[in-house]
Amino acid sequence: MFVSFEGLDGSGKTTQVELLRTALEREGREVVATREPGGTPLGEELRRLLLHAEDMSPWAEAALFAAARAELVHRVIRPALDRGADVLCDRFVDSSLAYQGIARGLGVERVLELNLAAVEGLLPDRTFLLLLEPEDSLTRLGRELDRLEREEGGFRERVDAAYRELARLYPDRIVAVDGARPADQIAEAILGELRSPA
Repeated sequence: MFVSFEGLDGSGKTTQVELLRTALEREGREVVATREPGGTPLGEELRRLLLHAEDMSPWAEAALFAAARAELVHRVIRPALDRGADVLCDRFVDSSLAYQGIARGLGVERVLELNLAAVEGLLPDRTFLLLLEPEDSLTRLGRELDRLEREEGGFRERVDAAYRELARLYPDRIVAVDGARPADQIAEAILGELRSPA
């Protein structure tokens, strides 16, 4: 099973990855939890560049995210799935569709094409989108903001709208969840969704 978690920074993705990992491991399953960009030495270097560089063009940004993703799939995700492990990923292709495809205006189809080539067609079995109002997600961060989080001009609102659009475009894979609920209630709902027949 390959499950990804999406949403604005501060929406609770990382918490839900850990709660689901704990629940699945209690059942005796092997679980590999990872994040994007990152999860490999090259991915972590690209993460540093993507989140802390002064500025970059939208296509350079999209290409670097795709490169980090390609490495993560090759080194971590595909090998784990091949040996029967469950993979939980904090962000995946949908992040690029939301941030670069829609919010940056590059186009969902063009960014999807780039990423499908990078990941050799691999998409999550299920994606949980944690929805939270943009101002609430910013309040939750409580740390120094990275390059994308500092972006102004309604960027955070555009990303939020983009994620909601993706949930409409891909309803068979993306499950929207109210990220304002208590973390344990969200975790219970996610586990229930995974156990229900598709």
